Amino acid sequence: MKHINELECSLSTHLTWNKSRTGCLAQIVLAMIAVRTVNLVDIACAFGSDKTKALSNYRRLQRFFSGFDFSYAEVASLLFGLFAREGKVYLSMDRTNWQWGKSPINILMLSLVYKGTAIPLLWSMIPHKGNSNTAARIALMERFVRQFGADRIAGLLCDREFVGKAWFNYLKKARIAFYIRIRNNAVTTNRQGREADVWTLFLGLKHREERVLSGARKVYGVRVFLVGVRCDDGSQLIVACSENNPEAISIYRLRWEIETLFSCLKGRGFRFEDTHITNPERIKKLVAVLAIAFAWAHRVGEWRHDHLQPIKIKKHGRLAMSWFRYGLDFIRELLFTGKFSWVRYRQCLRRLQMCRPILKTVAVKL
Repeated sequence: MKHINELECSLSTHLTWNKSRTGCLAQIVLAMIAVRTVNLVDIACAFGSDKTKALSNYRRLQRFFSGFDFSYAEVASLLFGLFAREGKVYLSMDRTNWQWGKSPINILMLSLVYKGTAIPLLWSMIPHKGNSNTAARIALMERFVRQFGADRIAGLLCDREFVGKAWFNYLKKARIAFYIRIRNNAVTTNRQGREADVWTLFLGLKHREERVLSGARKVYGVRVFLVGVRCDDGSQLIVACSENNPEAISIYRLRWEIETLFSCLKGRGFRFEDTHITNPERIKKLVAVLAIAFAWAHRVGEWRHDHLQPIKIKKHGRLAMSWFRYGLDFIRELLFTGKFSWVRYRQCLRRLQMCRPILKTVAVKL
C-alpha cells in the first residue's frame, strides 16, 4: 500500500511507539479506510504488497493486536487534542454491544460530544452481557479526570442505564455536572414531601412542552433537580440534573450524538460488528485503531466542507452527509481511485497535525 510513510510521520508526532508499530498502525488505518471493514482477512488483503502474501499480512495483524501493549492514554490525548483544544466539553457515556457466536461483546465508552456526533476517548470492556456496574463507570470517569481534569467537563450525559445512589454521589463529590435520564417509575417526593413516582409530577404536559420542578428532589437517595418533556411519541422524558438549569433538556439531547458515533463505527462506516475477534483486550485495541481512523476522516470532512466544497443541505435543514462520511469518501477517492494528489494528501494529513498533545499520564498504561 502506498503513502504509508507520510501517515506514519503524522501519527508519530503524537505516539511514542517505535517505527515498526507506528508503521503497522498507519497501514491498518489506510487498509481499513480502503475496505471499510474491521475484518482482518479483508484488511490483510488490502495491504497490497506484491512481495508479501495475504496470509503473512494476516499473521502480522494478529501479532499487532495480540502482542503489542500500548498506552490508551496517548490515543486519548491525540483524539482529545484534535477536537477539544481548549474550553469545557460535554461528555456522553453509553454502551454498544452485540453477540458473536456465544461470545458477548460489550463495550462501555466515554465520548466527547462534537458537532452532531461523538468522538471516542476512553473505553473499557464489560466481561458479561447486560448493563455496566457503578465501579466500571467510575473507573472510566477517573481515567478522564486524571488525564484531562474535571474542570474540562461541562456536563456528563447518560441514558437510563446510568443511574443509582453510588453513581450520583460519586459525580457530585467529584463536582462533575450531569444530565441523566431516569426511569419514569423512579421514586421521588412531591410538593407535600410525600413519596411519588416521578412520572406523576409531569402529568398534563402537552406535546414538546417542558416542565422544570422547583427545588431539589431526592431520587435514588440523592438530591437532584428534575426536568421533563413530552416527546413526539407521547412518552415522558425525565432528566435528573446536578444543577438547576432550564436548558437541561436541550443539553441532554446532545447525548444522542454518541448513537451517531456507534452508527458510523458500524453499518455506516467500518462495520465494526464484522470483526471475528472476541478477546476483550484485542477488541479494546481494535477500538483504538477505529477511533483514530474515525477522527481523521471526520477532521478531513470538516476541512473539505469548509475549504473545498460544502455538503449539500436538505430541505429539512440537515446536511445530506455527515462530516465523517464526507471525509472518508474523500480519502478513499484520493488514495484508491487513481486520483491521487500530493497537495490534497498533505492537506488531509495536516488534519492530524493540528492537535496539541494533552497528556499528563504518559507513563501510566490505562
